Amino acid sequence: MKEFFGFGGYTREAEGFLSWQHLTFVGSLLLAMVVLAIVLGKQNQQKEEKAKNKVLIWSALLIDGVEILKIVMLCLRSGSSEAILYNLPLFLCSVQLIAIPLAAFTSGRIKEAALDFVCIFGILGAVFGTIGAAQNYGVYPVLSLDNVASGITHSISGFASLYIMFSKMASLKRKNISITFAILGFFCVAAYVANIILDYNYMFLVAGDGTPYDILYNLVGGSPVFYPLGVVALFVLYIVVFYSVVLYFKKKKGGKDTVEKAAEEEKIKVNI
Repeated sequence: MKEFFGFGGYTREAEGFLSWQHLTFVGSLLLAMVVLAIVLGKQNQQKEEKAKNKVLIWSALLIDGVEILKIVMLCLRSGSSEAILYNLPLFLCSVQLIAIPLAAFTSGRIKEAALDFVCIFGILGAVFGTIGAAQNYGVYPVLSLDNVASGITHSISGFASLYIMFSKMASLKRKNISITFAILGFFCVAAYVANIILDYNYMFLVAGDGTPYDILYNLVGGSPVFYPLGVVALFVLYIVVFYSVVLYFKKKKGGKDTVEKAAEEEKIKVNI
């Protein structure tokens, strides 16, 4: 257990980013994430919102519980509370530590916007934070506190995202797009300020750090201006594309439903 939690440092070497151990571990997590989300989502699809919401409540409690346990262990391991400062919910994936509880415990438009935010970014964070997490799997052993806790929290984010989709809890209304942008903007600004104060890399606004953002970082030559702006631009583009696709299919489905309804009404008239 001492080796798992890393007290005194890990004696085992990291198996490496994209090693078979890394891919087997995250592959198992992602498979469980997808299967559970589909099964529970389909199972609860026709149930009332209160019943659907119970799954989100458990997701919120689990994701925050695991993260708090990890931070406590990191503080004990380092003998300092400084670990808290470097584990703030200021990465795109760790924002879900706040967004999922908001989706589970609030109501009205705030709940709608939180559900949409989790739906949009949860699955993205799950993939990037497991398969694409070179900054973790290239440094720590796969079966260690750092990677296991990270893998679980990212998988819960992805699960919540898919569950919201399959249970049809997401509204993805046009009027909530501005709130989604506002949430993203707030956390990007907070991350940028925290990076200046702590000399850290929240939201990967300073460097790619072994993630797919390295492509953009190299493309702009590591510019301290264009790189963070480029990262935020990618977030915005992702939101625009996501909403555009959803609204397109909603419109298409709405048109189809209208035609079918008219045909049914005409059939009734003929029978009369």
